[in-house]
Amino acid sequence: MMLAGSVLAILPGCGEAFGNRYPTYRYRLTVEVDTPEGLRTGSSVIEVTTRISGRYSIPNPGQVIHSVRGEAVVVDLGSRGTLFALLRSERLIDWASTVLFVAAPRVPLAVTRGLPNSSQVAFDIRFKAALALAGAQVIPRDYRDRIGSRHQPGDPPSAWPMMVRFRNLADPKSVEKINPDDLSASFGAGVKLRRITAERTDDPVTSGILARLPWLDSATPKSLDDDFEPTTTPTFAQRIAFSDFVKEHGK
Repeated sequence: MMLAGSVLAILPGCGEAFGNRYPTYRYRLTVEVDTPEGLRTGSSVIEVTTRISGRYSIPNPGQVIHSVRGEAVVVDLGSRGTLFALLRSERLIDWASTVLFVAAPRVPLAVTRGLPNSSQVAFDIRFKAALALAGAQVIPRDYRDRIGSRHQPGDPPSAWPMMVRFRNLADPKSVEKINPDDLSASFGAGVKLRRITAERTDDPVTSGILARLPWLDSATPKSLDDDFEPTTTPTFAQRIAFSDFVKEHGK
């Protein structure tokens, strides 16, 4: 009941408050890692722009469209290596655009049942709730609505970003996927993910990843291993794109 009450408190004006374009916002994504040498953290400020396509748009009228500006989170673990938390998750390429929205409470069906354009009203309510979130929000390992029959033990996290490292930072093809449930396998005994948080901010969008990965500075977005013939069994490097590390609006 408290959830419904908190959602109802921001109901007035929804459905008309935003129209087809929503306020641009920023959030700070922070990854905390425990190591034998102490806590190591990295963060990145990410900007999200959201709009609804017009009723006559082809092929998907009324579709929610997000664009992101920002970079992957970099956690420097010293001699152990560097962890990169990407702008995508295992399943969602546009994961970074959904983080705060998913952190907001879901809208009970009873709140919008019978209303015109109920799905857009529900979206507006949850969007307003996301903008109203105060303080650091701990990102759960898995989305709440996916726990249960659709989630099996051993499945990769559905709500956390994909994490990678490089055997050689100068060689994009040396990328390796990290198991966030077992960081010690990649970085040595005693290394463990503590938590991932997201918090609204007005700080500038983070820049600087090109200093660590200068090969990202390319006019042509591509995969980390773009030198291959079409295949039905691409390697991990062939499936990961430059845009998983850094994005500009519309790219």
